[in-house]
Amino acid sequence: MAKNALPLTGVRVLDLTNGKGELGTRLFADLGADVIRVETLGTDRSRSRGPVIDGVSLYHQVFNANKRSVALDLGWAQDRAEFFDRLVPNADICFTSLAPAEQTALGVEPATLLAHNPTLVAVSLTDYGLTGPYRDWAGTEWTHLALGGVLSRSGDPGREPLLPPLDLALQTAAVQAAWSALLAYWNRLETGAGDAVEVSVFESVVQAIDPGWGMGGSATGGVPASEGPRGRIDDGHKYPFFPCADGAVRLTLLSPRQWRGMFAWMGSPEQFADERWNDLVVRFRESHVLYPAIGEMLKPKTRAQIVKEARRYGVAAAAVLTPQEVIHNEHFAARSVFTRPPLAGGRAVAVVDGVVEIDGVRAGYRTAAPAIGRDTEKVLADPGGSRPDPLPVTPGARAPFEGLRVLDLGVIVAGGEAGRLFADLGAEVLKVENLMSPDGSRQSLDGSAMTPIFAWGNRNKLGFGLNLKDIRGHDLFLRLAACSDVVLSNFKPGTLHKLGISYEQLKEVNPGIVVVESSAYGHTGPWSGNPGYGPMVRSAVGVTGLWRYPEDEHRFQDDTTIYPDHVAARMAVFAAVAKLVERRRTGTGGTVHLAQTEVVLGQHAHVFAAESLVPGTTVAVGNAGPGDAPRGVYPAAGHDEWLVVDVQGDDQWRRLAEVTGLDASRCPDAAARVAHRAEIDAHVAAWSAVLAPEESMERLQEAGVPAAKMMRITDFPENPHLVARRTFRPAQHPLIDRPMPSENLPGLFSRVPDPELRPAPLLGQHTREVATRVLGLDDTTVDELFAAGVLQQDPRVAELFVSTGE
Repeated sequence: MAKNALPLTGVRVLDLTNGKGELGTRLFADLGADVIRVETLGTDRSRSRGPVIDGVSLYHQVFNANKRSVALDLGWAQDRAEFFDRLVPNADICFTSLAPAEQTALGVEPATLLAHNPTLVAVSLTDYGLTGPYRDWAGTEWTHLALGGVLSRSGDPGREPLLPPLDLALQTAAVQAAWSALLAYWNRLETGAGDAVEVSVFESVVQAIDPGWGMGGSATGGVPASEGPRGRIDDGHKYPFFPCADGAVRLTLLSPRQWRGMFAWMGSPEQFADERWNDLVVRFRESHVLYPAIGEMLKPKTRAQIVKEARRYGVAAAAVLTPQEVIHNEHFAARSVFTRPPLAGGRAVAVVDGVVEIDGVRAGYRTAAPAIGRDTEKVLADPGGSRPDPLPVTPGARAPFEGLRVLDLGVIVAGGEAGRLFADLGAEVLKVENLMSPDGSRQSLDGSAMTPIFAWGNRNKLGFGLNLKDIRGHDLFLRLAACSDVVLSNFKPGTLHKLGISYEQLKEVNPGIVVVESSAYGHTGPWSGNPGYGPMVRSAVGVTGLWRYPEDEHRFQDDTTIYPDHVAARMAVFAAVAKLVERRRTGTGGTVHLAQTEVVLGQHAHVFAAESLVPGTTVAVGNAGPGDAPRGVYPAAGHDEWLVVDVQGDDQWRRLAEVTGLDASRCPDAAARVAHRAEIDAHVAAWSAVLAPEESMERLQEAGVPAAKMMRITDFPENPHLVARRTFRPAQHPLIDRPMPSENLPGLFSRVPDPELRPAPLLGQHTREVATRVLGLDDTTVDELFAAGVLQQDPRVAELFVSTGE
């Protein structure tokens, strides 16, 4: 195998995605897998999905790059035979996003595919899964945001909730499906057995955009969203915006260090000199005093000036950019984020050039999306060559990452979540922290030793306290690295090198080590050193500017969301496991670099491609999206209850009209319905306003119309569909006195067991155990290192865990 081969070279993926999920298989293709789209002329929905410019679907162009295409109609006996006899037996993974009924009709459900190839990882991505009471419901981007709890936390208090922009739900599900497929494939490499995997968009939204029963940012002070008020809240004080000379900027002032930088930047005004301003609670409570003073200082400056000065003072700041500004931004240009291949017709289009860098090289765009059936003859003539000799199948379910050791330096959401994903699936994950700079997600408003936020994001880990700045601590880390597989970090770029534990240094003690570094803006480029948080990322890539009511240009509504931290964590572990797959082949490890900004851009590559061809096409649409009607948010009976309806096409329109009492013949096509949108909206609103949201949702769904009530996260544990699919399991932490419904697996698997629910550690809770068992230190040496502050442990460990009996 060539030295420059991509990590997943040699992996064969059959791609039956159709209108959603194409990003998931594109991720495999970017990392070297041979991805073969199996398409039927005239029925491939991705080739017509918008945006369409010059007659070309940009969605198809960007998310099917690097793939090959085979034309087979699985409804025809001869083509079905080719598929099942020649393609399936030589494949490693098969993806489909066909609806459950379509899968059954064509015989491509995971279980059926496994019957033809027991070593196959067969992955289904559907709206609600292949089981559960919502199995056959219709879903869209907007209905999933409503039912998945995101809508309930978006918008101004007292107003109708605001649908978030772009394709957060569907594209997050595509990443979740890719991650689920790769972990099952790794398990196949270990056990010899394939897996039936099914992922739903609904559960992906619940788990990976704004998980109310999951890890949150440090600005929450450890208070989970599930314990917040029932209605929408104004969280603008947490990540405030300030108007300036050429637009708006966003700042983050969470830590005392950031506040001291802000204070110095303001010229150390006497008004804010009191030590009490070091307290986050005080700054939040008195933001009505503090923020106007900051605003006056920033108002005459440009966005570029503010971001540059903020970096000098250690304050996190980001300009609120438009999609057009993103495409031409100097930082993204310096990082070569966009490539510009010719579109059909010869026009150059900006395409996001991959999401991750592998061993210092961007793993991105190589070949254009194929014409349908372009590779049929070649693929069928040579359907993959010889497969490796099968392993003896290990009976029963197995945690895929058993036997792996991960050194987790990750902090807050994106860092902590990546380590948890490994730990949940069997890896021994050592959470390495220093008492002088603990993980920011440990922060609590009431001084609690453990919060649900931290407990959810760090379960199943071992706590290891270590002072890496001491030469003895540095040497101990090297000894750990010598017997570990992965190092995870999301420090500021360059930090690992300063600590003496960069990949170049670690590979000297372990050539097989895989080092994953994620950051807000990437490890190169003019913004690489800027402090970064999720809200800064959203501002810098155009999400924030689109997340607003269209009539209000100055009030952005993405204060509460955590996106893209959880998605970025999944992308990081996806790339890490790809490198581990490669290590089985080559014996050597390597590096993964990931920028959260580029995760967002990669998820919405179709949007930026359209913007590059027709500037200004991407605007805030609020709750009245283009394309058809009725589409939007409608009142329901009860206090602050809402229903999302999202009609897609003439057939759904006729079904909706029958349920709600409209005359469908008056508006037989989308153009007529859009022209009469106000009239139709008024009728649907009057119909829905007298019905409980569950009733209107169920009546419309029974008729085949995409509809969803605005579900709150407190409803999740009792939701019948989530209960049926065991999306959550009850957990308990000895230091938390309330139940903790906890995320289960990212999908349903036939060969992967439920994760353990071992409680998250206090800082250094397992330091002594790791030092003796893993490092082989004797008790005397361990005591000496503790006394010197090299090995560390939260002083509360002995007291709290003796008293709880742990």
